Amino acid sequence: MRLKDIQNIFHKELDPVYGKEEVNSFFFMLTEAFFGLERFALALDPEYVITKEQETPLFAALSELKLEKPIQHILGKAHFFGLEFCVNEHTLIPRPETEELVQWILDTVKSDLTTENLRILDIGTGSGCIPIALKKNLPNAIISAIDISVEALKMAKKNAEINEVEVQFIQADVLNVESLNLDQENTELFDIIVSNPPYVRNLEKEMMRKNVLEFEPNSALFVEDNNPLIFYDTIANLAKTNLRPNGSLFFEINQYLGKEMVDLLQEKKFQNIKLKKDIFGVDRMTKCVF
Repeated sequence: MRLKDIQNIFHKELDPVYGKEEVNSFFFMLTEAFFGLERFALALDPEYVITKEQETPLFAALSELKLEKPIQHILGKAHFFGLEFCVNEHTLIPRPETEELVQWILDTVKSDLTTENLRILDIGTGSGCIPIALKKNLPNAIISAIDISVEALKMAKKNAEINEVEVQFIQADVLNVESLNLDQENTELFDIIVSNPPYVRNLEKEMMRKNVLEFEPNSALFVEDNNPLIFYDTIANLAKTNLRPNGSLFFEINQYLGKEMVDLLQEKKFQNIKLKKDIFGVDRMTKCVF
């Protein structure tokens, strides 16, 4: 069958759900992954034909997309900060907003801190995208990461190997630890603590798409409506005793709770509190020092 004809089938089946542009993106991501074809290949050769055997994975992907399974889960990988990460149902798919958080940390390090012996901790690491991207850009830094999920940590360790960086991964529930120095061999304080914890309130579920609700880990996304800042409150308290003097605490936050986050950090006596918007113009990150 002509690849162009299969593309038309994709549009017929998927445009009502995703829209034409996103379906085109899906199709070209699949043809590049399955056949090594560049995006422009079909334009250069509209009569390009694939075999019946080659059709099979494309139509299997079409069936999964109709169920709104994320394209990253279908391909088993996602891109973040110029790097490739394996992802599955146990990890959140890395998002562009989190890339901005990583860039903010790097900008801060380059302007305010020495990179020699810099110690960084990521809390709730998931796929490992934050610490791995940081380590790739700060090779001399000592970086650790924790997560409650054993399965997520397996994926994070695999991603560190793929991207050829050394990150220490530790299994822990941040809501039930007394200290963030979980490595008994190294009890030094941290220069930077960063976290992108669960922050979506249950009341916001109705605004989310099926591909997130049904295919990404709810435990990494949602918090109870009556205590939406539970992770931030706990991590901020722990940061006060685990950061070096003038150490920095970075958070990715719920866009609707920017004021509440600033108030929380002020109550805990953090200084130089900054609230930053993301590329979509919503409150998405905070930075402060203690």
